[in-house]
Amino acid sequence: MDVLERIDQQVKNHPVVIYMKGTPQSPQCGFSMRAAAALQECGIPFDYVNILQDHEILQSLPRYADWPTFPQIYIDGELLGGCDITLELHAKGELKTLMEAAAAKAAP
Repeated sequence: MDVLERIDQQVKNHPVVIYMKGTPQSPQCGFSMRAAAALQECGIPFDYVNILQDHEILQSLPRYADWPTFPQIYIDGELLGGCDITLELHAKGELKTLMEAAAAKAAP
């Protein structure tokens, strides 16, 4: 499977996914750490991809949604953005609402 197809499946098959450096429990950069912490504070389960362990995704993800930086957060199949946008939405209380809606939509 092509790497862009793999990314597309991950984005579409998970209500919330963050492509980050490291893991939520062991982030490898400050931006990834802050974005993952905001997601965790919402209390809604989310998936993650450690881009440092998948060179193909690291190289190809910026082409997928034309977003050059990491982390990248996708909710309900759409690019939310990176760290700054995620933190801004979290501060406004909107991030949790978006995550809840995506999780509810994906529930069987």
